[in-house]
Amino acid sequence: MNAFPSFVIAALTLFMAAALTPAQAQTTQPAVIFDMGGKFDKSFNESAYRGVERWKQESGKPYLEFEISNDTQRVQAIRRMAERGASPIISVGFAQASALEQVAKEFPKTHFVIIDGMVNLPNVQSLLFKEHEGSYLVGAMAVLSSKTGKVSFVGGMDIPLIRKFQCGFEQGAKATNPKAEVFSNMTGTTSSSWNDPTRGSELAKAQFARGSDVVFAAAGGTGAGVYQAAKDAGRLAIGVDSNQNHLQPGTMLTSMVKRVDVAVFKVLKTWTPGVSNLGLKEDGVDYAMDQYNAKLVTPALKAKVDAIKADIIAGKIKVADYMADNACKY
Repeated sequence: MNAFPSFVIAALTLFMAAALTPAQAQTTQPAVIFDMGGKFDKSFNESAYRGVERWKQESGKPYLEFEISNDTQRVQAIRRMAERGASPIISVGFAQASALEQVAKEFPKTHFVIIDGMVNLPNVQSLLFKEHEGSYLVGAMAVLSSKTGKVSFVGGMDIPLIRKFQCGFEQGAKATNPKAEVFSNMTGTTSSSWNDPTRGSELAKAQFARGSDVVFAAAGGTGAGVYQAAKDAGRLAIGVDSNQNHLQPGTMLTSMVKRVDVAVFKVLKTWTPGVSNLGLKEDGVDYAMDQYNAKLVTPALKAKVDAIKADIIAGKIKVADYMADNACKY
């Protein structure tokens, strides 16, 4: 016999349902907010997309998503996902850090993730990468492949994070060949710098005119112009973030990959507050090998680069971090 009449139980059930907020009343699902350039930028955003798609396929669960098209949308997009009850909410890119911090304070019980940024709140996981380590590797590979002893770098938006790539690349090049020359240019100072392949092509051509025969681009969608210019000029190019070797087969020496896809997949399986900083040792960065660059990277070249990689992991080579070690100040 029930301790409470059935009409009392029914009333309590209705009361509890009414007390739930819309976010609590629905099944929690994750959300991903892609930044400027979109989820098919063949670079940073797309790597995150592959990670969440892998999670979707393996878990059989859906996720919410939004692609930022202008700078004013970030707070609204993150807040809307929180209001819909999404958790964790993954913001792709450092530019979303301040917006995420604002919304995370408003929704302290919701889990958030910022990629390439730092937000010090108990409900936020910050995913950082040691881009300088991976860039050091491809800098070494660039000068070992160069016939002129001159290599170059094209960055996207001129921000500390991209200077971090540049600094690592220069260290790797000059440590491997002290006589090497490294030319560097940034595309611009606004978010449009991530999606300007015409300007990327112009900068690469100017570097080739100075003698560079290997160029590394860390510039989002702008990199497509750099890679095309290298193809047209018969020079070598190095991709970034995603494995971009397939974009211009035969002239893509390698790609400095950031395992954003792996990081996103893991965080969707197990969210943990705090900071994760992923480098070569953690398989957070690396250089890419596949069928598209197999003929460009000889066994001898690969052995040299792998030896440098092992020394970095073992701590025998210390790669200075532009953002932490007061290195490569420009």
